Amino acid sequence: MTKINPIKLQKHLKGMDYPASKEKLIKQAQQNGADENAISVLEQLPDEEYESPTKVSQAVSGMK
Repeated sequence: MTKINPIKLQKHLKGMDYPASKEKLIKQAQQNGADENAISVLEQLPDEEYESPTKVSQAVSGMK
């Protein structure tokens, strides 16, 4: 399982409008120059709407 620093992840999601789907999170991270590791982490998230940056961080930290 790939891990990412939550602060680094939020930098990749800068400018994101919430709520956001997993696909929108991935697209925003790609536009912000996220590396393969960050994209891989986002791709492993459950396919749902995320209400805030905090919800994204909680989902990422809860992954195994």
